Amino acid sequence: MNSVLSIGDFSRATHLSVKMLRHYHEIGLLEPADVDAGSGYRRYAAEQIVTAQIIRRFRDLEMPLEDIHVVLQAPDVETRNRVIVSHLARLESSLARTRETVASLRGLLDRPRDSSVPVDHRHVAAAPAAVITDTVGKADVVAWYRGAMGEVAATLSAQGISPAGPLGGIFDTELFTEDRGRATIFLPCDPLPQPVGRVGTTVIPPAELATIVHLGSSTEVDRTYGALAGYVTRYELAADGPIREYYLVGPSDTPDESLWQTEVCWPIFQTRPRP
Repeated sequence: MNSVLSIGDFSRATHLSVKMLRHYHEIGLLEPADVDAGSGYRRYAAEQIVTAQIIRRFRDLEMPLEDIHVVLQAPDVETRNRVIVSHLARLESSLARTRETVASLRGLLDRPRDSSVPVDHRHVAAAPAAVITDTVGKADVVAWYRGAMGEVAATLSAQGISPAGPLGGIFDTELFTEDRGRATIFLPCDPLPQPVGRVGTTVIPPAELATIVHLGSSTEVDRTYGALAGYVTRYELAADGPIREYYLVGPSDTPDESLWQTEVCWPIFQTRPRP
């Protein structure tokens, strides 16, 4: 066989370790040009160097091995490009999240405690509402509540019922402490709709709440939660009960996340009698 390299020389030529080359052979990603039947010794063709370098570049971009295999074995350019473009989109999304996290971290370092956002107290009366309730993981809750928001709003619209207030959410403590717990999206309305699919009905109970408005996307909502928790703890107002959120301006109102307004509500003891 002409122009073949030992696995050691091929490793040096491609900067892929021998261990990695063996693994790529085992999974069928990069098979040697020749394998000695007696010793199992692998030899690679010089023409395979470029293929190995392409694999290495894709791995540097964190492309899954399964996707690399599809790219290398693609029957046409369209299939190959579809896989590559999909991965580039994931990289761009990850880069955007990284930039948001870096900006958030800089903000925390520059302003470790933000006391400029006002905290209000208010009583919320009981309210009949259309609801969706599920047990969800914290990692999935944002995608879940956006889907639930649309489903609840669409159900009311289909039955000709106007909302009696903004969309809201109620989140059990276990969602925060155990990374999984019960979450409810609700939309106050009167009359109540006929239940359809996941959408049911209930009466949202009354509550005494300390409230603060979070501006923008959910990226830094933990800072708003922290400011509110610090306030209710400092003034010894905290009471048992789930956290509430009211979506004063949200995805259904505008796609511009910088304009979103979420009222975060912490249950508190009643501080003064109501008239």
